[in-house]
Amino acid sequence: MLTLRERAEKYEDAILAPYAARSADTRGRHYPQERHPIRTAFQRDRDRVIHSAAFRRMDRKTQVFLSDEGDHYRTRLTHTLEVAQISRTIARALGLNEDLAESISLVHDLGHTPFGHSGEAVMDRLMQSFGGFNHNRQSLRVVDIIEHRYKEHQGLNLTYEVREGIVKHETSGPQLFPDIFPPDEKPTLEALIVDQADAIAYNCHDLDDGLSSGIIDWEELADVPFLEEVLDETAHLYPVLDSHLRRHIVVRRLVDIQVSDLMVTAFFNIEQMGFRSLDDVRKAPGKAMVFSERLSQKLRGLKSFLNEKMYRHPRMEENGQRAERVIEALFRSYCGDPNRLYGRYKERLGVDPVEVIVCDFVAGMTDRFALRMFENLAG
Repeated sequence: MLTLRERAEKYEDAILAPYAARSADTRGRHYPQERHPIRTAFQRDRDRVIHSAAFRRMDRKTQVFLSDEGDHYRTRLTHTLEVAQISRTIARALGLNEDLAESISLVHDLGHTPFGHSGEAVMDRLMQSFGGFNHNRQSLRVVDIIEHRYKEHQGLNLTYEVREGIVKHETSGPQLFPDIFPPDEKPTLEALIVDQADAIAYNCHDLDDGLSSGIIDWEELADVPFLEEVLDETAHLYPVLDSHLRRHIVVRRLVDIQVSDLMVTAFFNIEQMGFRSLDDVRKAPGKAMVFSERLSQKLRGLKSFLNEKMYRHPRMEENGQRAERVIEALFRSYCGDPNRLYGRYKERLGVDPVEVIVCDFVAGMTDRFALRMFENLAG
């Protein structure tokens, strides 16, 4: 008699596209384990991430606005959930493995520092003697080393495919851990979906938060052709709208346009590339999961607009300076007196370089905890 997990694996075989990743065919875990009688390998990964301390702490980590600036702005956690929702939608439409796409979505930002990308930039500078700081690499450290939930092994012991999705997420520099994850091998389509879902989520939802905060004015949107099209469409459908509803309708339409374009383009590319197996995906000379050239050009305009009007806004630059002061002070303070560390971080003294231990400790902090520790230094 089949177990529930085996039934789920057979169901995957029946409904998934031939080039989708199948949980029964995972390349496995670093520490071999018996398969679960109920959950598939990727479902198990998803559950391990959700129950991790690093996942919970994302609720108090900055996406764009610092967590003490308001309760309605997105946090690193809500952004992650939005990426997971978009990824599942795309994966289902393309006949790919929703559980794998969701697992990679939920894990992809675990390594972010407090205070968003400003915090990452500061930590990268402070860690130059140790190869700098990269949030993808740190996410892998979190799930492989830092999380401590099992007697049998360190880390969460996730599958190869989820860990591969972390290190090959939007890689622009040298491939991370090439001895484990071959640079000439493409990740799964599910991992590539997460890359694009991440971009869709932060482009649209950063715009949403920017409008909500008042940093971006409605009049400025008309300077961006892509946004002007959506504004005109919205005005035609809803001649009378208050600012609140208008914002939600415009942002929702922006998400829908990008998701729809990605699905159609990906279907075409998959057919053109002749994918018949996951092995074909891994050997492909290019990426199938991309936007059409027409939409890509429009998105470049949207990104430039957000970069100029929002990310370089004096309010954001002030937040970045605040992040630099806090993280640098904490880093130098704990490096100067590492005995102030506690728990498993203190236990690592004498085993790992102090700077690496302190980096793990500070990077794992929430905004609120980092500010509290910074105030303790001053007090």
